[in-house]
Amino acid sequence: MLALLVGAGLYWAVSAQAKSTAAAHSFSGAGTSLIEGGMGAPSFHPVETTFAFHWSNGQGHFECLALTPSAPPGSAGSGNFDTNAMYVTGSITSVSVEGTTAVFKGTASVTGLGAGSNVPFTATAVAGGPGTTLVLEISGLTFNESYSQAKLP
Repeated sequence: MLALLVGAGLYWAVSAQAKSTAAAHSFSGAGTSLIEGGMGAPSFHPVETTFAFHWSNGQGHFECLALTPSAPPGSAGSGNFDTNAMYVTGSITSVSVEGTTAVFKGTASVTGLGAGSNVPFTATAVAGGPGTTLVLEISGLTFNESYSQAKLP
């Protein structure tokens, strides 16, 4: 469940075609969200995620950093998101755009949860207003991100 939505931006140009591969498309975006109970039961350990992506001229990159507090919930410092739970960094190798949704795929280096190198990922980004989403699938895990705004030209 997402507890806090913080500013973000998203942009991409979509041709008149309903569905296409995105060699001619450009898009970029970034967002931050706080995932309530992100580190699982039985105790509440929130996770703050920050992600960014861009695609232009047939090339792109994706980054996603997930941080959690090192201090236990309710104690001094529990609001300091200072421990790397997961970091994903990689190249986008293909993009498909349908309407206001872009699906991009690639391979990444991953630390923390799902660690590995050359790990395939799929991310689905939707343009829109508050509650805009990005879904990251990597290492057998699915992360549903939601951020506050996105724009289409």
